[in-house]
Amino acid sequence: MSAATVPAPSPPHGLPGHLVGFVAALRARGVPVGPSETVDAGRVLTVLDLLDRETLREGLACSLLRRATHRAIFDGLFDLWFPSALGERTVDSEDIEVPRQPGGEVDIPALRKLLAELLIEELAEQSGQATQRLDTLAAQIVEQVGRYESARGPSYSAYRALKDLQPQTLLARILAGMAGATPDDGFDSEVAKRVARGRINRFRSSVEAETRRREAEQIGRDRVASYSIGRQAEEVDFLRASQSDLDELRRSTQRLARILASRLAVRRRHSRRGEIDLRRTLRKSMSTGGVPIDLVNRKPRPGRPELVLLCDVSGSVAGFSSFTVSLVSALREQFSRVRIFAFVGQVDEVTEFFDPGLPADTAMARIFNEASVVGPDGRSDYGSALLGMAREFPTAITSRSSLLVLGDARTNYRDPEVDTLRELVEVAKHAHWLNPERHGQWGSGDSAAERYREVIEMHECRSAKQLTAVVSRLLPV
Repeated sequence: MSAATVPAPSPPHGLPGHLVGFVAALRARGVPVGPSETVDAGRVLTVLDLLDRETLREGLACSLLRRATHRAIFDGLFDLWFPSALGERTVDSEDIEVPRQPGGEVDIPALRKLLAELLIEELAEQSGQATQRLDTLAAQIVEQVGRYESARGPSYSAYRALKDLQPQTLLARILAGMAGATPDDGFDSEVAKRVARGRINRFRSSVEAETRRREAEQIGRDRVASYSIGRQAEEVDFLRASQSDLDELRRSTQRLARILASRLAVRRRHSRRGEIDLRRTLRKSMSTGGVPIDLVNRKPRPGRPELVLLCDVSGSVAGFSSFTVSLVSALREQFSRVRIFAFVGQVDEVTEFFDPGLPADTAMARIFNEASVVGPDGRSDYGSALLGMAREFPTAITSRSSLLVLGDARTNYRDPEVDTLRELVEVAKHAHWLNPERHGQWGSGDSAAERYREVIEMHECRSAKQLTAVVSRLLPV
């Protein structure tokens, strides 16, 4: 299969300008790419065969990416900035064509059968030719099934292309076709299922990539990238994060904890000098005629602080609280003591449930199964939690404690008990509230954030990146 002859748009400043635009797109999606990486990528372009697209992809990935977690964003943007073709693909005589009914409509049952046969062929042969034939079929499906007319002209939809085809339902047919090549063994059968699912998902990805390519030619790659290329999990809003985003965040907990621990170590190292001891400095200056040449500092007596967390674990903010507590739990060695309290309608201590080696999902499940955090109606009640904290755990917060409250401050129109919070804040050495909601929503509806802000410093923490920055500033030395 070959691409139709379409004049390629000339990027400003040629290929170097095109590379700079690609780097700018990576930065816009949160991938850190510096000048040195950009220069390295430019050198890569001078030595690689620009017609070998996959080699070019790997070369640029090696020179531009610092972490493996950035690869998905890189691949999505690479497909837009270095497309596999321009315009509608033309079908050569040896390529497979989409089957049609006598009336000219696409024959969906025959197309599903053809797709299953190609998937079986690729899984059996594992050849590049079979993969190319599948990519050819994906491009034709987008053009002939996923195309529709809109107000701005031809548009393309991966949903329309896959809606009737439903490749995910072909698993049984593919396994039946592979039965002769796959041993009838429990383990081997499970492996075959996973391999087949993976190949079906790759075909879906091919259809989605082809859709993005055609849409980019219609409305521009920057606009397509803005809604089709996801951001890093660290930049996704906690309140809008999918389960896969939260799983990725939990996997990055240890890395973020190391970053915070190193920052805290630097701050402590800089604070070891202590304040100037004026009396001892003047006494030492007697040997120089009263000129204070050598400054004498007081020896600091640092002590690791205590940390108390009060967390809302209700459904609306559970992802935010779970990640934050896991992050702080990984930093336990930085504190003399960490105590964690959770609540929905009532408060209970859950410190024992959070262990650095225990998955966050397991800890959260134990909280709801073993702790008394859910009230009679199962709804968040900040006032009841604050009262319970003051009455049932009166010695938890001391003058050496740093208090962190985690939650969106939405009280379901109940008494927020601001005075009780004021009492807790007055006892603590430091007190901060981390709110996962956008600042503009504070005080709207049933939010008591503006009232709580009168007695405690509140910080917006909508994403892991923002949370890390805030926590690194608030960590007590």
